Amino acid sequence: MQRPILILNFGSQFTQLIARRVRQAQVFSQVLSCEASLAEIQAVNPVGIILSGGPADVEGADAPQADPGIFSLGVPVLGICYGMQLMAATLGGRVEKAQKGEYGLAQVTLDTESHLFAGLKQDSNSWMSHRNQVTMLPAGFTATASTATCPVAGMEDRERRLFGVQFHPEVTHSDQGEQIIRRFVLDICGCEQTWRMDSFAETAIADIKQAVGEGTVLLGLSGGVDSAVVAALIQRAIGDRLYCVLVDHGFMRKNEVRLAAQVFTAHFPVHLSAVDASDRFYQKLQGVTDPERKRKIIGAEFVEVFKAEARKLGALDHFAQGTIYPDVIESGAVPGSVTIKSHHNVGGLPEQLGFTSLIEPLRTLFKDEVRELGRVLGLPPEMTDRQPFPGPGLAIRTLGELTREKVSITRESDAILLEEIEKAGHSQHLSQFFAVNTNLRSVGVMGDGRSYDTAIAIRAVTTDDFMTADWARIPYELLAKISRRITNEVPGVNRVLLDVTTKPPASIEWE
Repeated sequence: MQRPILILNFGSQFTQLIARRVRQAQVFSQVLSCEASLAEIQAVNPVGIILSGGPADVEGADAPQADPGIFSLGVPVLGICYGMQLMAATLGGRVEKAQKGEYGLAQVTLDTESHLFAGLKQDSNSWMSHRNQVTMLPAGFTATASTATCPVAGMEDRERRLFGVQFHPEVTHSDQGEQIIRRFVLDICGCEQTWRMDSFAETAIADIKQAVGEGTVLLGLSGGVDSAVVAALIQRAIGDRLYCVLVDHGFMRKNEVRLAAQVFTAHFPVHLSAVDASDRFYQKLQGVTDPERKRKIIGAEFVEVFKAEARKLGALDHFAQGTIYPDVIESGAVPGSVTIKSHHNVGGLPEQLGFTSLIEPLRTLFKDEVRELGRVLGLPPEMTDRQPFPGPGLAIRTLGELTREKVSITRESDAILLEEIEKAGHSQHLSQFFAVNTNLRSVGVMGDGRSYDTAIAIRAVTTDDFMTADWARIPYELLAKISRRITNEVPGVNRVLLDVTTKPPASIEWE
């Protein structure tokens, strides 16, 4: 295997996004904790090292550190945000809290004569997320970038091949971010472009074979892309020793259970059980309005349903699920990161489940990579290109207390939105879109009478990594048609809204 680009994780929500950008350059990457010893780092034999960002204050008493020896290994090092500040502080510079922080897009002026930014445009909109900044450069370094409020937004010591950027080049909305990472990985580190998704598939299948041995696997299907790809991987690895359970918790999309069952039985020679557990989910969620409690209850009930189904199927050995990296990050499973929301398919395997191990082959991949993997595995477009759908389903797209009537309003509105977007051929321009029952009621006029009914929100975004996202500009005529159909055809709806918020500050889902 080729020598990797090693990424040291300081708790940033974007750490695996850095790894993904390296993979986009077709270079193998590996992530280690910032607490890894110098011996562990040397054992990896990296061709270059990237220091991630992180939420800590580099001058704080509990600030995460890295072995200073990484700067003397003779390989290029790139520090991003916290990583740059740590590099500066470790090597004799100074980091201080600025009078004004920078969050979101900022115009950065690059020194295009510098080694890292050679060949780029001088002015670049880049993603910032910091309050501290480097105020004194270490010996041997020069400033290579600046903003209106941050004089040292980039630095480098060309002789030692040490580089730092205060902004986040890994984030989608940094204009030249991908070029900067490619410049570091390909030109400065001299990596060969030998990493491919087909090689990931081969490795994942081999890992599953090794983990499962002669055992059996129970996979929880959601009907979405992630579980479909996991099913394909595991089936390739162990064949008919895969048992799939599709739980209808009452929060699936319209016709989702029937369509999912048809798709899976048509493409996979696996054992499939579809379970209608909606009554128990609605009963457990009665009176619950807090979104985090909803997620936790749904997660707990999933465990119980799977446990019951496992007993029916006999003694199975392993449990599998389609966790992808944005789920892991938002759940706070990365050391030092902040929990944004819980995901029912993230976390340690509950001991009471009775399985010997947890199989999560997509845990380090992003959504578009999962789709690419599905194509490599030969899955049809109706699987690989379908809309992302969260495990809790419409339960987190229906705000407030959950009732069958409210969820039905969400489901019917969402079906109309999906139908019209696809009919207009506009789905290819959107990364994700869905309807949200806002749990808000407003006065309207329907016919000759007064109505006091539900407001439905349309959420549509564009992104390639789901870590950051922009709201999608859907044509007005299409929006007008969707609005007319929803208010005319879905009883209980008299208003349709459009969500025009980016991520951050909002998440893609409402709950």
